[in-house]
Amino acid sequence: MEKPHERLDAWKVSMELVKGVYVLTGDFPRDERFGLTQQMRRAAVSIPSNLAEGSGRNHAREYLQFIGIARGSLAELETQLQLAIMLGYAPADHSAMRLASRTGKLLTGLYKTWCRRISQAAH
Repeated sequence: MEKPHERLDAWKVSMELVKGVYVLTGDFPRDERFGLTQQMRRAAVSIPSNLAEGSGRNHAREYLQFIGIARGSLAELETQLQLAIMLGYAPADHSAMRLASRTGKLLTGLYKTWCRRISQAAH
C-alpha cells in the first residue's frame, strides 16, 4: 500500500536525487569518502526522509516544518554539489544538479501550498 509521501512528486524526484548523488560520489577520490562524499549523501537522504517524516505527523504546522528542513538540506546539498564541481569531482551538467533544481521547485511549491492551507484553516 502506497504511503501518503510516496504520492508526492517532491518525494519521488528527491529519491532520484539521492540515487544520483550516490552514483556521483561513488566516483569521488577515495580520500573524500569521509568528507564531502559522506556529507553529500547525508544531505541528499535527509530530503525525502524529512518529507516522509513530516507526512506522518498529526498537524499541518509540523508537516510544514519538515518541508522546511528538507529545503534546508537541499540548500546544503546544492552548495556541496557546487564545491564538487569547483574541485573537479563532478561535471557542471551532472544529472544531480538538474534533479536538485527540480526538487527545489517542487519543495517550494509544496511549502507554499501548505502555507496557504494553514492560513485558510486559521480563518
